[in-house]
Amino acid sequence: MKVNVEKLKSFLFKNSSLKQTVIKNTFWLTAGTAVSKIIRAVLIIYSARILGTEGYGVISYALSLAAFFGIFTDIGLSSLLTRESAKNPEKLSAYLSTTFFLKIVMLAITVAVMLFASPYFTTIAAARALVPIMALLLTFDTLRTFGFSITRAQSKMEWEAGLSFATDIFITVLGLLALVIAPHPQNLAYAYTVGTGLGFILVFFVLRHEFRGLFSNFDKTLLKPIITKAWPFAIMGLLGGFMINTDTIIIGIFRSANELGLYAAAQRPIQLLYLFPALFATSLFPIASKLVNEENHAAVKRVIEKSVTAILAIALPITVGGIIIGQPLVNLLFGAEYQGATLTFQLLLITLLLVFPGTVIGNFIFTYDKQKVFIISTGIGATMNVVLDLLLIPHYGIAGSAVATIISQIFVNGINWRYLKRLNNFTTLRHLMKIVAATAVMGIATYFLLALGINIFIILVAAAIIFGGVSYTMREPLIDLLRISSIFNEE
Repeated sequence: MKVNVEKLKSFLFKNSSLKQTVIKNTFWLTAGTAVSKIIRAVLIIYSARILGTEGYGVISYALSLAAFFGIFTDIGLSSLLTRESAKNPEKLSAYLSTTFFLKIVMLAITVAVMLFASPYFTTIAAARALVPIMALLLTFDTLRTFGFSITRAQSKMEWEAGLSFATDIFITVLGLLALVIAPHPQNLAYAYTVGTGLGFILVFFVLRHEFRGLFSNFDKTLLKPIITKAWPFAIMGLLGGFMINTDTIIIGIFRSANELGLYAAAQRPIQLLYLFPALFATSLFPIASKLVNEENHAAVKRVIEKSVTAILAIALPITVGGIIIGQPLVNLLFGAEYQGATLTFQLLLITLLLVFPGTVIGNFIFTYDKQKVFIISTGIGATMNVVLDLLLIPHYGIAGSAVATIISQIFVNGINWRYLKRLNNFTTLRHLMKIVAATAVMGIATYFLLALGINIFIILVAAAIIFGGVSYTMREPLIDLLRISSIFNEE
């Protein structure tokens, strides 16, 4: 028994091989983030019910502003640090110190602009009052997540999982206390900020040895190469920020706090689902970078095909099933007051079919050091999103915003997909036929179960069993595809 425990500890906490490292990192990121977000979901759902659509709309809008300006504090510096440190471990200290200096400069500029410009983004007075609190939250979160560049460069995602989990515990506990004692958007904003601050302190304490020489190892000769490689991300960050947060900001300009609350309710579950491809791609990133750097094109093609197919095998049944049970699901999560969010939620589910594979595709483009294509794709997407938002939101409200998001995501991910095929001519359609068939059977069964008035929990379980059973019956290697270990075939 002791031997088994030691083997398990070694497997989960040490990097011994290519396959084991990817499996270990995927386990920690998936398990840690899943548990953290489930805990945070308790706060999200509780705050939505306690604050009502208007109060929930105010706090959601404030958090969206912080997320929007957070794009400018990084401009690709964290990903660049991870990539360059993985390629040149001996330069980790120099890259860390120099990148940290640039990040502090960007943070100071961003906070100043946020404090000055944010009050002009909305006519909702309650949201404007939260801007200074959000600026402090942004500062804590930027410094906290900077530490994860090191854990990712060293393929030690177990550290990131534990520290993220702790931060979400801080935020959730403090948030629930704030809502119980004095339910108000401002008090919840303070709870978010204090919880994030505690997470920041914990990260720097745990990684204190990694940050030795943070100031003394500054290398001014690295400034130019870092800025040169990062500048596409500066533009991409701006455009990406518009892509992610434009909807909420424009809704805040044209519509009421009540509609902001409805949109947040529709959007929040979708954003949680976006974690799947993000975690998947993050786990693959260091190893994919290594394979690309070794010019092992056949191995890279195999990884692309299997990873894109695996992530679509998750997205497709979730999208179809979610659209069918959209109304009772929204009611279950947020209450009858949020029924107006159902159509928007169903529309936003369609973006899973675009964002899931798109996230993986984007990471592979980055491993090829071809990130400049993101400027074209996100530029077109962001422009379309803003224009369509301005046209659709005043007339169709939050549903119009969801349509704008779908159209812009089609263009962004379509451009990136075609570009990666030029770099490495992968194929995925032939792998998806049985998955599509299994999804269709599941969708039909789910529709009839809903029509019969079956409890939604039973429907969810039945849908999963039906999809898995049909896939197994059709001899679809879905389980193998979803096991990340199958992506890498080591001799």
